[in-house]
Amino acid sequence: MAIGNQRRTKTLLANLLKARFPYLYIQTWEEDRVLSLIRSVAQDAELIKTPREVLIWRITTGILDGNGQSKGDYKQPLKALEFIEKYDKPCVVVLQDFHVYLGGQGRLPDFQVIRKLRDMLSHIKQSAYPINVIFTSPFMILPEDLQKDITIVDFDLPTFDEIMAVLDEMISINEQSGRIQILLTGEEKERLAKAALGLTLSEAENAFARAMVEDGKLDIADVEVILEEKEQIIKKTGILEFVRSDLRLEDVGGLENLKRWLTKRNKSWLDSARKYGLPAPKGVLITGVPGCGKSLISKSISSMWQLPLLRLDMGKIFSGIVGSSEENMRKAIKTAEAISPSILWIDEIEKGFSGIGSNGDSGTSSRIFGQFLTWMQEKTSPVFVIATANNISSLPPELMRKGRFDEIFFVDLPTKRERKEILRVHCNKRLKDHEVVGEFQLTDDVLDHLASICEGFVGAEIEQLVIDALFEAYAENRPVRLEDFEKAITNTVPLSVTQAEQIRAIRHWANVRAVTATPREDLEDYVGRQGDASAYAPPSFDNKGDDIRLKRGGRTIDF
Repeated sequence: MAIGNQRRTKTLLANLLKARFPYLYIQTWEEDRVLSLIRSVAQDAELIKTPREVLIWRITTGILDGNGQSKGDYKQPLKALEFIEKYDKPCVVVLQDFHVYLGGQGRLPDFQVIRKLRDMLSHIKQSAYPINVIFTSPFMILPEDLQKDITIVDFDLPTFDEIMAVLDEMISINEQSGRIQILLTGEEKERLAKAALGLTLSEAENAFARAMVEDGKLDIADVEVILEEKEQIIKKTGILEFVRSDLRLEDVGGLENLKRWLTKRNKSWLDSARKYGLPAPKGVLITGVPGCGKSLISKSISSMWQLPLLRLDMGKIFSGIVGSSEENMRKAIKTAEAISPSILWIDEIEKGFSGIGSNGDSGTSSRIFGQFLTWMQEKTSPVFVIATANNISSLPPELMRKGRFDEIFFVDLPTKRERKEILRVHCNKRLKDHEVVGEFQLTDDVLDHLASICEGFVGAEIEQLVIDALFEAYAENRPVRLEDFEKAITNTVPLSVTQAEQIRAIRHWANVRAVTATPREDLEDYVGRQGDASAYAPPSFDNKGDDIRLKRGGRTIDF
C-alpha cells in the first residue's frame, strides 16, 4: 500500500465514523496495526469532530477500555452486544474475531447473535451519542442476513515507509550494540525494504532479524532471506507455486533483444524510477517456436531482478466447484499483489484462455478471463506478468492490445550466432571434468562448425544433443570427441522439420504483431533444401524450388 493509499484508508474510515455507519468490517491479520489506525482516527477531532473512546472486545477478556481495564463480565457475545446498546458515551467498539459467531469455515452461525446485531441497528443510528462497531478478523465471514448492514473497509499490508521505519529502528539498535555489521548503501536498504513488501510488520521484523543473526551482518544478499519468508505465504495458498531459480540471463543463449529490454527495466519499481516519472512495468508476452527458451528466460528474470517468481497454474484455477474458479483467480491475484514487487509467470497461457466464449463451462472461462484483463489494465501494484505461449493464435485479441502487456516478443529458431552461444552455455555447464574433456577443445572454430550443421535446431534440441554426445562417450568410458556431437546431430530430426506448418503459422502471425527477441545484428536468412532433414534447415515456406530463403517472424526493433 502506497502512502497515498494509507491516507485514503484513514480518510475513508474517518468519513464512515462521522457518517455514523453502524457496522464496519476490516479483514486483517495485524490487530496491532489496525487498532493503532482506529485509535488515531477515533481520537482526532480534526478528522471526525467528535472524538470517541475506543473499546475492545475479545472472547478471552471481555470488553476493555483504552487503558486495558475491564468494563465487567462481558465475555459472552450477547452480553457484550447488550453493553454496547446501553453505552452512553461516544465510542468505537472493536469486536475481535467475532466471525466465529457469524458462521462459515464449517461452523453454523449463531442466529441469536445475528438477530441481536440487527435489533441494535436502529438504536445505534438514533443514539444521542455516536457509536460505531468495527469487526476485525483474519477471515471475511459475512452472513447474508447482515450483508446490507455491514460495510467492508479494505486494510492493506504495511507500506514501504512503515517497513523502512522498522528496518531503520532495527539497524539503529544493532549499530548501538555493535554486534551486527550493517553493510547497506541507501539504495540497497531501499531494495531490502521493498523486498519485504507483502509481509506483515511482524513477518518483516522476523525476516530482518533472521537475516542479521544468520551471518552476523545485514547486506543486499539478505534479499534471499526475505524471499524465503515470502515463500511461506505462497505455499499456504495452494494455487501459486513459488519458483526458486538460480538461472542468470547469461545462462540463456541468444535472445539479446529481449535481454536488453529486461535489463533496462531492472529496479524500475524503486523510488529512483519515480524521478523519471516511470511506472512499474506491467509485463511481457513471449511467444514463439516451442523449445526456444521462453520458460528459461522467464526463470532467469527472477534472479536478475531479485524478485519472487510465482508460477500460476491455470489448471488449479479451474476447479470443479461452482464459483470457486473465480475465487481462485481473485486469491491468486491478491496473493501476487500482497508480496509485490513480484513476478507472476503464466506458462502456456493459451491453454487457460483458449476457447473463450464457448458454452462448455457455463461462462466460467469468460468470467475469469474478464477478471484477469481488468486486473492487467488497472493494476497499480508492482506485479510483473510474464506470459508464455506456443500457439498464440488461439488467444483472444483483447489480451494482446496495448495496455495489457508492455511488449510482445517473438522467439524464433535460433540464428547461427545464437546456436553458438547456446552450445557454449551447455558445453561449459557439463564439460568440467578433465578426464571427460580429454583432448577435446571447445574452440570458436568447433562451435562454428557445430552451429552450422545443427541449423534449424531449437535451444532444447541443442541442449539434448550435448547430452547425447556425452552419453556416447560415457557408454565407451572415454573422453568426448567432436564426432560424438556430429553423430548426435545426425540422429536428430529437428522440430523445424516435424512441425513445419505450425512454425509457418506462428511466424506469419508474428510478422506484424510481435517484436523479435533476436537483435538485428544476429538475424540471418536460412538457406537449405526443402524437406531435406539432413540439411538441418527450417522447412520451406515457398514451393517454387528446392533452394529457398526463409523469412523469419517478428518485427526487427532493437532495444
